[in-house]
Amino acid sequence: MTQSVEAGGLDLNLLLALDVLLEEQSVRGAARRLHLSEPATSRTLGRIRKALGDPILVRAGRAMVPTPYALSVRAEVGAVVERARALFAASGPTDLRTVARTFTVLGQDSHPALLGPALLERAGREAPQVRLRFLNESHIDAPTLREGVADLEIGVIDTVHPEVHTEHVLDDRMLAVVRAGHPLLRGRLTRRRFAADADHLVVSRRGRLHGPIDAALAEHGLRRRVVASVGTYPASLFLLRDTDLVGLIGARSRSLADALGLVTFEVPLDLPLLQVGLAWHPRHDADPAHAWLRGCVRDLLLDRSG
Repeated sequence: MTQSVEAGGLDLNLLLALDVLLEEQSVRGAARRLHLSEPATSRTLGRIRKALGDPILVRAGRAMVPTPYALSVRAEVGAVVERARALFAASGPTDLRTVARTFTVLGQDSHPALLGPALLERAGREAPQVRLRFLNESHIDAPTLREGVADLEIGVIDTVHPEVHTEHVLDDRMLAVVRAGHPLLRGRLTRRRFAADADHLVVSRRGRLHGPIDAALAEHGLRRRVVASVGTYPASLFLLRDTDLVGLIGARSRSLADALGLVTFEVPLDLPLLQVGLAWHPRHDADPAHAWLRGCVRDLLLDRSG
């Protein structure tokens, strides 16, 4: 049923091997995943190179890196392999304990700390061969779901790509966060005190020095002084711990602040709620393993919101 490489066709086994090689970027790692010897995997890479007319992986010091062509086809290769898996899985129930996959989850870097332990524990029980890779949001907007860089996005979904599926899971709200003993914790906190009696820290992956707080203050004729911006919430908490700055954190992430001895309190402003949800590419809709992942993350988000 398969065609020979010399005839210009591509054995589906080569496609699967290519997908694993591009993910592992290592013959040794790919051999382990494919249950082959390293020499056999090396020969398979040679067949792939001959079929595609490209080196695919090249040596860079002790590591191997993908060629520009390999990077350009990586998402499509992964999508074809996933569609093939879904096609065969549709004929019967999927045994998650036999699913050997690596899922890439995109979102704020607080998510691994908040959801990671429980998600890994559940995967260990229900899908022990599944591996999880957490990626932080980039300061550059890119079609990561469409291109196959990530399998699932968690957080405030602001994608404008019409082919991406989204699901609203819960609403979160922002809390102010400061070090224990901060001057703002003494006495009645008004909007004016919040704006004028302390310097502020902004969390922005794009490095912005303003946010929804500034718009809400402006409605009352007030301004705050933002003196710094950092890219992640965990980084902001360490900065807040050792300064008199005021920061923000989502209510469902309060445990991260608690762990550092920080104090959270309600912001004396009407702020919009944060709509937290999931996003994925529709090619994963019929994939039972991906549906399991979405269900796990959804359950954990709702558990933490209680």
